Amino acid sequence: MSFDRHYERFLQRHLHSRSGERLRRLTEGHGHAERTFLERVWWPAVGSFDYLHPEYEVADFKDGTRYLDFAYIRPPLRVCMEIDGYGPHLRDVSRTQFADQLWRQNDLEIDGWRIIRFAYDDVEQKPRRCQQTIHQWMGLWCGADTTANDALSRTERRLAEIALRKLAPVTPKEAGERLGISTRHARTLLQRLVSASVLLPASGERRIRAYVINPNGRQLFL
Repeated sequence: MSFDRHYERFLQRHLHSRSGERLRRLTEGHGHAERTFLERVWWPAVGSFDYLHPEYEVADFKDGTRYLDFAYIRPPLRVCMEIDGYGPHLRDVSRTQFADQLWRQNDLEIDGWRIIRFAYDDVEQKPRRCQQTIHQWMGLWCGADTTANDALSRTERRLAEIALRKLAPVTPKEAGERLGISTRHARTLLQRLVSASVLLPASGERRIRAYVINPNGRQLFL
């Protein structure tokens, strides 16, 4: 299934689950920059919209409400991702607005959020670098620890189980055929499992062609 179809299903699911101000915010606040981020960065890096929430509502410490461009929530992990554009609204920001932006970030940090920010220009012009950042924080914050089993999506867990039961290394093509997904999507999931210390590269120096279970990854199935 193409990105466009997955994206439409993702957006409609969240639109149907909201009402009032939360619905208005999603309708008006989720625009070109956010869609571009999903298409050029998130989807190629992750291949899934699981655990991702657009225009996510949070309460601040002044009893107000703020909205995050994206929230990635896999308890206990909560990641705020913001896409920052450089335009007249940013260049002409007042001192009060500038200070409020800093307090907003401080409030999120104090409340236990991890914060990742991307410049829109980088999303558009350097998507691969942004994808690498996604892989890095997922590998660091969703690594194979006591909560890693819960952090795996259903498809990722199935893929890890295939690698666990297979005596020989598993390739992206084989994984795709077993799971009924494209080879490209399978390769993305395999790379994520490597970042999460569930799998290890089995061959290839510059281009990894096969993967095996990491000894740490075996602990997830004990």
